Amino acid sequence: MDSKRISIKNIKLQQDIILQEIFKLASNLNDDSQQIKQLHKSLITKATIIEKICVEQQITPANLTEQSRKIYSWIKFLTDEDYLKLHIQNTGYLWETAKNILNRRGQKQLQLMIAIANLAGLYKGRVSASAASIIVSEGFINAPNTVLQALVESALIGKSRTHTQIIRQFASTEEYSSVLLELDLIADVLADNTQGKVYNLDELFDKVNHEYFSSSLAKPRLTWSRINTYRKLGHYESARDRVVISLTLDDAKVPEFVVEFVLYHELLHKYHGTKWVQGKRMVHTKEFRDSESKFKFYNEASRWLKKSASQ
Repeated sequence: MDSKRISIKNIKLQQDIILQEIFKLASNLNDDSQQIKQLHKSLITKATIIEKICVEQQITPANLTEQSRKIYSWIKFLTDEDYLKLHIQNTGYLWETAKNILNRRGQKQLQLMIAIANLAGLYKGRVSASAASIIVSEGFINAPNTVLQALVESALIGKSRTHTQIIRQFASTEEYSSVLLELDLIADVLADNTQGKVYNLDELFDKVNHEYFSSSLAKPRLTWSRINTYRKLGHYESARDRVVISLTLDDAKVPEFVVEFVLYHELLHKYHGTKWVQGKRMVHTKEFRDSESKFKFYNEASRWLKKSASQ
């Protein structure tokens, strides 16, 4: 593999400009769909420019330096209109919540900045004599308002046991880890690899498709992840119609029915799609859970995965 690494000039500045534009839109109570469209177009342009630079350098985005790769992936992630709208919507809620807290504390004169980004941790908060800023991990873009409230309170006032529990509980969900994995996979443009050392995803798909979808489900792209992941064992990327299964499962110690169950779970995301309920993106609906429970070895696979996660 080519070990060449390049950085994109001024990419951090570009991200800061985008964050300022998003914050301006989010803190403007008037829904300006035209400005959102312009921002969406600008994001596509910026992502395309970075991709062209990679082509010229004969590399892929996976070969960018860590900072450049993370910011490129974040920009590319927001070219999905649904994610962009969620991002703006929840930036707005964070801003409203923060503003109310500062007003109650007699600090309404502080200059406020809210950002949601591809952050290494969960959140960062800073309060000085003249300004207050909060940066939240992109994993929280679809979090319930109670979680967003806890993030703001923790960032501006300080940690409490209750708020920390609320934040960590959401950060341990599939909803949160799915976003982070999707961000990580965006720069991974290597060829799809269905044959593992132990299991073949093409063969498992045919089996699962026959047993649970009457062989009617159109085959998505299937691939093993490049790295071992332990908290998130599978992911369905709707934009690429691709199912990624963790290399962790390609092991003779892992029962075949467990790999089939994880694959079935991800195929259900393709089958059921995404629903929007009160402005929130819902992927694990009642219909989804009902279908999931029909897996032949549902209880056994669930127990195995739960035991494995606790080790």
